[in-house]
Amino acid sequence: MEESIVPVAPVTVLGIGNIILRDEGFGVRAMEYLEQHWAFSEDEVRLLDGGTLGPELLHFVTGTQHLLILDAVSGDGAPGTAYRFEDDAIMAHFQEKVSSHEIGIQDVLAWLTVTDRAIPNVVVLGMQPYDLSAGLTLSSAMEAALPAFAQRAAEE
Repeated sequence: MEESIVPVAPVTVLGIGNIILRDEGFGVRAMEYLEQHWAFSEDEVRLLDGGTLGPELLHFVTGTQHLLILDAVSGDGAPGTAYRFEDDAIMAHFQEKVSSHEIGIQDVLAWLTVTDRAIPNVVVLGMQPYDLSAGLTLSSAMEAALPAFAQRAAEE
């Protein structure tokens, strides 16, 4: 049986994305923003940088009760469009893979379900990226969106 390799908190906030492709790293940057601007009890909320880890994420989320995934999300909306997915909508939306970590999300959630360790509450908050070119900083539009996005994440 897979066990968590980190202490488990009831709520896990997982920022994912590739920070060397500008806005693709939005989930990680949003998690960092939360870490810098909000105070959470470590016994209640764990903030994790999932980067581009795929199935390896299983070890970090097993046992949590509420998983909030922050990510750059491709959808039908214009750049800057915010998205929120939960339950079956997560699996449905991430059927079409855009990046390697999206495969990891779907695989991890499916594995937890088939091994009777499903996380009771999973939410993905994301934003349609503007710029996926090489670079270590977010586009100015995504950077400007961080405070409101982080507020929404904190309210989850």
